[in-house]
Amino acid sequence: MNDAAIHVNFLRELNWTSAALIAVVLLSCRLLIFFIRRMVRHFAESSPSHLRLLILRLAPIARLFISIAGIAMIIPIIIEPNFEDIIALIATVSVALAFALKDYVSCLIAGVVTIIENTYQPGDWIEIDGYYGEVKTIGTRAVHIVTADDTEIIIPHKKLWSSSISNASSGKQSLLCVTNFYLHADHDGLAVREVLMNIAETSQYKKAGTAVKIAVIEMPWGTRYKVKSYVNESREQFSMMTDLTLRGKERLRAMRITFAQTVYAENQSKK
Repeated sequence: MNDAAIHVNFLRELNWTSAALIAVVLLSCRLLIFFIRRMVRHFAESSPSHLRLLILRLAPIARLFISIAGIAMIIPIIIEPNFEDIIALIATVSVALAFALKDYVSCLIAGVVTIIENTYQPGDWIEIDGYYGEVKTIGTRAVHIVTADDTEIIIPHKKLWSSSISNASSGKQSLLCVTNFYLHADHDGLAVREVLMNIAETSQYKKAGTAVKIAVIEMPWGTRYKVKSYVNESREQFSMMTDLTLRGKERLRAMRITFAQTVYAENQSKK
């Protein structure tokens, strides 16, 4: 007997009856999943709103258990139930699971490293792979962040190995806000700097006892002003940026300052 025959020796010889039985099991599972999904959705839509999501969560759980039950019914049909073959099957499944779960294990290890090194913690504002938001939960597999648009982003911990992670608050209540102004190059820079400094200093969101800094960068399409100021509470950072933008724009228009034209900035970004 060759190696190929040894590997498949634990499989039963299938006949039309066995094939039909397997087909019946698969079809029954599909129909049962469909029926339960419809039933769960019906109960969820007719229940109080605070219970809707909790009821909908039952659908994937029921689907998982039905699938496991279906597999458990099919295995004895296609596999000879003797000790050696069961051990061989368990070993094969274990190897397959080891490959399938290697990413999950990597996430678990990265999660432990994240907690030990305190890379970020709940309440921090972090950016990973272009997603910026507040850390809500650090799970065993992933970190849950909520963006400024109130969207929850779930990011696997294994990103720690391959991606840069920016932490804007690092466990502190405050963080640095940067508000940008784009102006035409022909203007009184010292006067604009003084106005923007005054606006940032008088903002209701500014953290007391912190200094305001303004960086000015000359660009081919105009002048860029970066107003840097610490916000009192990290969750108010977007309110502060909005406050500085609106009041700054009003003061600059009163000074008859011309803003940079969008077309110039767009053409520059395409080069």
